[in-house]
Amino acid sequence: MILRHVTIDCAEPYELARFWSAVTGWAVSDEDAPGDAEVLLESPAPVPGLLFIRVPEGKTVKNRVHFDWMPTERTRDAEVERVIALGASVFEDHRAADGRGWVTLLDPEGNEFCVERGEGERAG
Repeated sequence: MILRHVTIDCAEPYELARFWSAVTGWAVSDEDAPGDAEVLLESPAPVPGLLFIRVPEGKTVKNRVHFDWMPTERTRDAEVERVIALGASVFEDHRAADGRGWVTLLDPEGNEFCVERGEGERAG
């Protein structure tokens, strides 16, 4: 089998897809528009796309699954600042004095995700 999409329940699929598009650089599908109940964020192959689906209930507890992102063009700290400027908020800061660690953030609908150090930071 091949993992085609990761599906995220949300209140506003198009708006949340646009946030994640800004974070990842991936395009919102040309077939989707504001107000749609399902919106696809198209990823580069072979990475699965992100599919945002409107549900009536809001998020009430911690995610059981979340994304761990590793920046490719910025440091972890620069990436954290960038996604905060896009609308994320810090949930838990696990950065250590020696440079290790990660930051757990919340997207605009409260879904947790982490930003870790990039390859260059790990090697250095």
